[in-house]
Amino acid sequence: MPVSPSQLRDDPIHQGLRERLVKELAAKGITDKNVLNAIGKVKRHIFFNTTFIKFAYEDKAFPIAAGQTISQPFTVAMQTQLLQVKPGDKILEIGTGSGYQTCVLLEMGAKVFTIERQKELYDKTKTLLPQIGYFPKMFYGDGYIGLESYAPFDKVIVTAGAPYIPEPLKQQLRPGGRLVIPVGEGDTQEMFLIEKISEHEYGQTQHGLFRFVPMLTEKNR
Repeated sequence: MPVSPSQLRDDPIHQGLRERLVKELAAKGITDKNVLNAIGKVKRHIFFNTTFIKFAYEDKAFPIAAGQTISQPFTVAMQTQLLQVKPGDKILEIGTGSGYQTCVLLEMGAKVFTIERQKELYDKTKTLLPQIGYFPKMFYGDGYIGLESYAPFDKVIVTAGAPYIPEPLKQQLRPGGRLVIPVGEGDTQEMFLIEKISEHEYGQTQHGLFRFVPMLTEKNR
């Protein structure tokens, strides 16, 4: 379903709200200027039903289709900052969702391969993103197994709470690559950064508690 011209509008009020959001994220500890610039460019209001556009630039998650949410901007910024995105990076995103995180990565010059398990969201986002000028490679399928045929990836980002760190996602990183994933089965998850030192050696650090919708847990370990 095409996006209406009114929804695509980017009025001065939207631009001002994005600028305010960027300042708020910087005050909360986001220091990567490339991340802040990307968030300042992506029109988050386009991902909202017109009834709820007034909430688009609040630093809060918000419900979307299929029982999922569009992530809180601070969470998007923090995960992206941990990835250390460079132009030309080949990034695997697990959980396309609304496509907002996808667009932030694309604004930073990454080549994005993104997987969504919810068919309703996949169909909606696959239609929306090209209409607003973003062209990731999109896949409908099981994020737990990654995309082996397109590996290796420079970076992997998981945008749903995982009960464990799927081994295929680690294996599909190139040496020197980074995986950012929220891990935990309760209401909150710990943000993990996995750094691939060599083919069989990994480093791991933790970066605070966040709240995500869960990955579907019936997938193969």
